[in-house]
Formats: sequence, C-alpha cells, structure tokens
Amino acid sequence: MFLRFNLLTFLWAVVILSLILMPGKQMPEAQDLFSFDKIAHLGVFCILTFLMIIGFTKQYSFTRLKKKPVKYSLMISLGYASILELGQSIVPDRYANYYDLAFNLGGVLFGYAIYLLIYKFSFV
Repeated sequence: MFLRFNLLTFLWAVVILSLILMPGKQMPEAQDLFSFDKIAHLGVFCILTFLMIIGFTKQYSFTRLKKKPVKYSLMISLGYASILELGQSIVPDRYANYYDLAFNLGGVLFGYAIYLLIYKFSFV
C-alpha cells in the first residue's frame, strides 16, 4: 500500500531529476534572481514535499512515516533537493548554484506551508 499512496511522489521525483540534470545547452538562460528558473525550482519542490506528506500520511505500511509524515518528508525533500543541486556540477554546461539551492529549499518549506493551510488550518 505504500506505493499506492506515493506513486505520484515517485513520478514527480523522476520528473524533477530529469529536469535538473538536463544538459545546460537545452536550458534557457536565467539572469535574474527571481527569474522563471528560480520560480520553477521553488514550484517543483513545493509540489514534491506536498505530495510526499500526503502520501506518507495515507499509507499504513510504515508506521514511522505515518506517525511523523512531516518530519520525514522534510528530511527527504531537503536531502533530495541538495543532492540534485550538487549533482548539477557533473552535468555538461551546468553548475551548482547557491540561489537555486535556496529556492529548492524554499519550495520544500512552501510545500509544507500549503499542507498546513489545506489540512491543518482549514477555514472552510
């Protein structure tokens, strides 16, 4: 049942992997601090974290993940974001960027904030 509730998370992680490790010549130039590239980094990791928290909450195969879905989702998402950003340094025409890493980590936190807004602080 773990895979059933986390399939979207795994698929989204593969999408992120393919986008972040794409060779640099296929990527558009990003000059500004708040360019489309930075907002994309924020968005993809926001979605990843949100999906992971929901998936860990709903699954019942691993009790630790079910009891503390936020803790494990944040740890995994932060680690994944960091490793992928560092991994860009081995891709041709790409490099690791502190601003990208900051937006990756910001996306992780933003995904958690959206989870809180929808599931914990529901105004409906």
